[in-house]
Amino acid sequence: MRDYDGFIGKVYKKTGIDLSSYKERQMKRRIDSLISRNQFNTYEDYFQALCSNTKLLNEFINYLTINVSEFYRNQQQWDVLEKDVIPSLLQHKSKLKIWSAACSTGEEPYSLVMLLTKFFKLNEINILATDLDDGAMNKAKTGIYSSKSIENLPSEFISKYFDKINDSYMIKDCIKNRVTFKKHNLLENPYPEKCDLIVCRNVMIYFTEETKNKMYHRFHDSLDSNGVLFVGSTEQIILPNRYRLTPLKTFFYQKVK
Repeated sequence: MRDYDGFIGKVYKKTGIDLSSYKERQMKRRIDSLISRNQFNTYEDYFQALCSNTKLLNEFINYLTINVSEFYRNQQQWDVLEKDVIPSLLQHKSKLKIWSAACSTGEEPYSLVMLLTKFFKLNEINILATDLDDGAMNKAKTGIYSSKSIENLPSEFISKYFDKINDSYMIKDCIKNRVTFKKHNLLENPYPEKCDLIVCRNVMIYFTEETKNKMYHRFHDSLDSNGVLFVGSTEQIILPNRYRLTPLKTFFYQKVK
């Protein structure tokens, strides 16, 4: 198939998703697979179908945004967050502003709420959770998860904050009510200001180096003094000082004053 560049230009105008900011080989392979699976022959035919079929468009966006998540993903890093990072932040502030960026289907912001119950009363906890994919956030708001997705969670959280429904687990409203979900495009929309903790994990690996450079600068500007950026286990930042960030712990970067 040809005219991939024309296709990504049309997708950008329609959805605001800039596919040129993603690694081309990886993204093109995913799109080609999706086009083939839906039995289209050209990018143009597929794009026209996206314009006329909302279900197909939602499938396309969901597939692009790669919604793979679980509670307490990479558990050791959550232990560091609990034992080192949050106590460090609380030396400077009694209340924390936290942003879960590219939150997917909600496992991450809900994990944050449960962890923060060790430091705050529930009604003192508020997490902003954002994502580009409406479908993923709708699933997050429903709050029903498989047994596999919660297997890394501390058992105390499972028994206290979930109701078992057949083979699934529904997170309780007392946790759901502490998260505000909003649609947000990391490549286009303004970032929240004065965040004490930004959690953006397993997302940057899909972007080009140029795009990552821009986003790291924007994350820096979004952090408050002493604020911390928490990244994924394959996303260590090379030369973080370029973005006025300094390593606090592995996968945790603090804003340089």
